[in-house]
Amino acid sequence: MQASLQEPCRYLTAGEYVSVSSQSDTEAADLDREREELADDWEFEVAELAEIYEKRGLEAELSRQVAGQLMRHDALSAHARDELGISESMSVRPVQAALASAATFAVGASLPLVIALVSPLVSLVWIVSGGSLLALAALGAMSARAGGAPVGRASARVTFWGALAMALTAAVGALFGHVGL
Repeated sequence: MQASLQEPCRYLTAGEYVSVSSQSDTEAADLDREREELADDWEFEVAELAEIYEKRGLEAELSRQVAGQLMRHDALSAHARDELGISESMSVRPVQAALASAATFAVGASLPLVIALVSPLVSLVWIVSGGSLLALAALGAMSARAGGAPVGRASARVTFWGALAMALTAAVGALFGHVGL
């Protein structure tokens, strides 16, 4: 049983790593392309950055001054941050994402397992499903509150999609004879 519980976590972690690694590759390619553009046409890149600042509300002359000064300091960082939306603090980290996914999955999977251990066998499916949905609603509310979002809407959304995922999983299991409802 121990190995079977580790399998979903391992695949989720690998999937997260692959997904975020792809994002990291895309960021690297964007930065390489930006380096080439800076080497090929400096003045165009200054104008491009100045235009971004104008769209954010700066006057044309000030936008050009800001763009020029930032580019003299670190042109690639200025373009990465303001043109590409890439910054040091927002850069993707595949290993960190994989570890966070693994930890989150392990913690999230523990509640249904605990409920399953203490539930009577005759109503196991319903108790685990209901307990899991209640936990999803609570987690949706907590995350919304932490992020300053509307609690009811977030909780309802997480609960609805969780219920739909459980129903579809049960339907597929029943269709192939691997679960009894």
